[in-house]
Amino acid sequence: QVPLMQSGGGSAQAGGPLRLACKASTSVYRYERLGWFRQALGQEREGVARIDTAGIATYGGVPVKDRFTISRDNAETTVYLDINNLQAEDSGWYYCAAVVCGTWRPKYWGLGARVTVSS
Repeated sequence: QVPLMQSGGGSAQAGGPLRLACKASTSVYRYERLGWFRQALGQEREGVARIDTAGIATYGGVPVKDRFTISRDNAETTVYLDINNLQAEDSGWYYCAAVVCGTWRPKYWGLGARVTVSS
């Protein structure tokens, strides 16, 4: 079973919403802290948001907290990243990852999803 399977992404309009999903295997979802990372063209991958097994969210240094929301769905063993009011700078690759507790240090990655925001 693939530990992290991503869906969502693609092209979206500036100002609109977008949802990315990361479906985890049962064991991964139960025991791992999961996070979302973003990598814009020519830039380093950076942590956007992470969430622990209790559902407590932490947002990264990137100023996205007011537009980005991370959440968990226990029934679906899925972690979501909702982005509102999309901006051009939100374009890039988004990766789901299991992270070391309390850190942004990734343990393993999903395959990534590309997001392209157009005006």
